[in-house]
Amino acid sequence: MAFHISRINRTILPLAAVLVILVLLMPRSARLNLEYKKGSPWTGETIISEFDFPILKTQEQIFDEKEAKGGKVVPYYRYSEEVTARVSRSVQALDFGRKDALKADVAAAVESVYESGVRSDATPKMGRGFGEVSTDVLMVQRNKRATKFPASEVFTVSSAKTILASRLEDSGVNADSLLRHAGVYQLIEPNLVFDRSMTELAYASNPDAVSPTSGMVRADQKIVSHGEIVTPEIAQLLDSYEAEYNKVNGYGGPRALLYVGDVLMAVLLVLVLYLSILYTNPKVLDDTRRYLYLLTVFTMSAVIAFIVERLRPQLMYLIPFPVLAMYLMAFFKKRVVLPVYMVSLLPLLVFCRGGMEYFVIYLAAGLVSMTVFERFSRGWLQFVHAIIVFGVEMLVFSAFRLLEAGFSGPVWINLIWLFIGSMFLVAMYPLIYLFERLFGLASTSKLVELTDTNNRLLRLMSVKAPGTFQHSLQVMNLCDAVAREIGAHVALVRAGALYHDIGKMNNPLCFIENESSNPGAGKYHEGLSPRESAHDIIRHVQDGIDLAKEYKLPQVIQDFILSHHGTSSTGYFLSSYLNSGGDPADTADFYYTGKKPVTKEQTILMICDSVEAASRTLREFTPEALDKFVNEIVDGKIKAGQLDEANISVKELNTIRRVLKSNLQQIYHERIVYPKAEQV
Repeated sequence: MAFHISRINRTILPLAAVLVILVLLMPRSARLNLEYKKGSPWTGETIISEFDFPILKTQEQIFDEKEAKGGKVVPYYRYSEEVTARVSRSVQALDFGRKDALKADVAAAVESVYESGVRSDATPKMGRGFGEVSTDVLMVQRNKRATKFPASEVFTVSSAKTILASRLEDSGVNADSLLRHAGVYQLIEPNLVFDRSMTELAYASNPDAVSPTSGMVRADQKIVSHGEIVTPEIAQLLDSYEAEYNKVNGYGGPRALLYVGDVLMAVLLVLVLYLSILYTNPKVLDDTRRYLYLLTVFTMSAVIAFIVERLRPQLMYLIPFPVLAMYLMAFFKKRVVLPVYMVSLLPLLVFCRGGMEYFVIYLAAGLVSMTVFERFSRGWLQFVHAIIVFGVEMLVFSAFRLLEAGFSGPVWINLIWLFIGSMFLVAMYPLIYLFERLFGLASTSKLVELTDTNNRLLRLMSVKAPGTFQHSLQVMNLCDAVAREIGAHVALVRAGALYHDIGKMNNPLCFIENESSNPGAGKYHEGLSPRESAHDIIRHVQDGIDLAKEYKLPQVIQDFILSHHGTSSTGYFLSSYLNSGGDPADTADFYYTGKKPVTKEQTILMICDSVEAASRTLREFTPEALDKFVNEIVDGKIKAGQLDEANISVKELNTIRRVLKSNLQQIYHERIVYPKAEQV
């Protein structure tokens, strides 16, 4: 019963929390979503308009009409009090030398000029679809009020310098030379800042601007028939009908049914997420931290999609969703990453207008990111990765445009947003280190960092237990070769191999590989009973766990320390105990109390550790002897039940045998005996 309650707490409650978040953020009104493909037959039922609605012009039509009309654009400027105050302070701080008496006059002139306003010499340029910028009038927003001024009543940077010099003409000095040498001219900068977004908004709302509509469709008028080819004109009618329906009609049924629909959709999304984890790597469900991390990544994707859809759907091109694939790749294998990433994109597909396009763009970009990021994950190569991702996004985006209306109007703006979003991948990747700390996980980057033998803990082991350190290096090399052959996590097993025996540092002379580091110390186990020796040997596992916690090694590394001997026995001392007449029923002290290996990586380490240590006792290194030796080690682990819980196949075990035999033959190959040179 306790197990079931614990499983519910670990699995069901976090899913319930995600479900609640989805329901709270889902749209609160039903939306009509008419999916179609230009040039293809309309597959839905014949649509008859239920109400009058205006035909909305496309963005391309609006841009073309505005450009043809060529109306003047009144520029908007924001008055900057900050710039005004800064220039005033800077003038007061200048040194006028012998003409310092004129500082007050100069300061007063500057203050007067800046009160009127100073703008840039250059006339602002507007994009396609906007008329020429007016040079006669402008709008200045100051103290939350916008006032129209003739352009002649404000100064440009150049005219501001001219007027300052003219106001000092009666001072009896060369005003231009004084202002130049004192540094006044260099301080002049615009305090009227051009506001492009406000200018565009004001131009669009101008009564003289282009109308956004082109005619009306009356109620009971047919919009499209079943099987009719969707032409650009029909597509425009469908878009206009959909926009008016969602704006005016909204949801006409009982609100309770809408909430039920939201809940059902949220349940389906959460269920698909849970099943994708269950069928790819069910052991993740038993690892609370990894499980919560997957749920967090999914929730982040959904929250971002819902918020952007509500605020400004066009900004969906700016969101770097492929970074979610990178966040997953940092801690999981591709077989887990792919389905979870796909499920994380489902809110885009289900709830966002144009969701199919977003889904395909970011799915393709994410898959390519998963493929190439390992090669382009360091330093400036991350920018190469970002450019590759942008290239994929641009190709998919272009494919959708070619299937519709081609390239025109704001399409290029969307491409720019896609490019900026892909560059965000570089800026957002370091958040992995934050997630690593929050969830207590070890990313691939962290594992690579841990295998640097110059770090403090490994340097300490090389000094205190040099034989153990060399043993760990050899085990790491064997594990590396095996992991690459069977597709295990190479960086993880390398790190586990380096740290699996760190507990031996606390009592290095207890282990034979370290005896040569202190020749005068004698044999450690002389005078100890087999039980006492076994106790001291077994102790290195707990000592390793304590050191790992002290040095804040990730839990996944601690698991290697705990599982590299599993629950096996200290064979030599157990045999000594029994051979000396010990009670076979009283042998518990001769067995390790760790846990049996579960993952492929833990299994690889257990086998490689035993093979490397036992190989030191070999006297014959023929292929036949090595073949027999490796088989005995692996079969012994199986017979002792140490691999009962391991997630590894017979085929993979056979591959491990083959790789170990090959590597041992390379290590212990025969060498040529060099003849002594005859004396000349």
